[in-house]
Amino acid sequence: MPTTLPSALRPYLTPVHEKLWQETDAFAAEHVAPRVQRMEASSGKVERKTAELMAARGWFAVTVPAAYGGLGEGHVAKTVLIHRIAAVSGAAAAILQASQIPVGSLVHWGSHEQKCLWLPQIADGTVLPSIAVTEPEIGGHIGGMETVAERDGDSWLITGSKVHIGNSHLAGVHVVVARTASPEVSASRALTAFLVEHGRRGLTVQPHRPGLGLHGFSFGRLDLNRVRVPADNVLGNVGQGLNVAQSSSILYGRPNLAAVSLGLHEAIVHTTVCYLKKRPRYAGTLSDLAVVRDRIGEMEARLRAARTLAYQAVHLLDHGLSCDTDLINSKYLGHKWAVRSGRDAMELHGARALDADYPLQRLWRDVQHAYPPAGTGEFQRIHLAKAALREDPIQWSEHLAAETAWTRPVQQPTTLVEAGPSGCFSTRG
Repeated sequence: MPTTLPSALRPYLTPVHEKLWQETDAFAAEHVAPRVQRMEASSGKVERKTAELMAARGWFAVTVPAAYGGLGEGHVAKTVLIHRIAAVSGAAAAILQASQIPVGSLVHWGSHEQKCLWLPQIADGTVLPSIAVTEPEIGGHIGGMETVAERDGDSWLITGSKVHIGNSHLAGVHVVVARTASPEVSASRALTAFLVEHGRRGLTVQPHRPGLGLHGFSFGRLDLNRVRVPADNVLGNVGQGLNVAQSSSILYGRPNLAAVSLGLHEAIVHTTVCYLKKRPRYAGTLSDLAVVRDRIGEMEARLRAARTLAYQAVHLLDHGLSCDTDLINSKYLGHKWAVRSGRDAMELHGARALDADYPLQRLWRDVQHAYPPAGTGEFQRIHLAKAALREDPIQWSEHLAAETAWTRPVQQPTTLVEAGPSGCFSTRG
């Protein structure tokens, strides 16, 4: 894959981002590319080594503040990481992006104690989180959620099932959203998010089942049978579960998936162009034919537009500007255009595209997985219509700080002493 930085991205990238781009490309070439064929051939196995290597570099904590041991580099840096890995392996990029969403939940909604406990472990690579919202029968319809949590003294008992959970077999802690009020109560007040440790009694992770694509990526099922968690494991306040899920999906899920689609899109175009330039036809190659060049031009136009959308949206997010709709649009159009280019690529390759050992088939299968998570295309268009009609709901990119002001420690320290191993400051006085 070409590694030259596109000029159109220069306004969004700092020298730190450019260095990270180069480091990620080098990592992908050395550690990811050699594993792709094995991951494809072993679709029934969860890829753990790649996750360990990325965790060791602190990449799962790219948006975690430095005070908790994270890189503290923001969403543009996160997009660089996911984009560049996805250009080599959609599955490896999916592993990297999936745990970023619950990281966002902890960063924005975690109490001071929760952040001090979990964020340093994520930063040093000893723990990966997952987020469990989708259910077997109701899918992503949060308002119809059937998993329930009942108060029992100083703890909660959670019962239900969750599916399509990214990194389900790698996670050491799961952010589980459950209903804590009766069905007639509005979802905006009826749901609560909980931190559920992997080893809790009654929690079962079902065996890994491979999907159409993203071989090696774990997106499985959790069954919870009266899993007891202490009240301190509530993430946010009781009744704020919808806010936790929606804000994490918009601020992390959408741009993450836009970056996955972008990397796969780039690989699709690159693979196709290389093939067409080498395939003999008449006195030249297929790439010399005007009808073929027309198709290549369409693919290149989509790729360039998707790239700009993806980076512009997270650039706005890093600068604290209202951009929920831009994040949604980057996911929606980024995936739509990648699929269109994938279809063109399959047609331009003819029968060659159907060979199981040719990368285009893997790329086509992988890109299908970026459609359902964080809302299908129909769901994204509803949000875009609300923006056009000036019916925007709360803008999480603009208002989240006010929503989570309560997460600050009740008593501010009078004197700060250097941070301990956990990344949290000790106090005296």
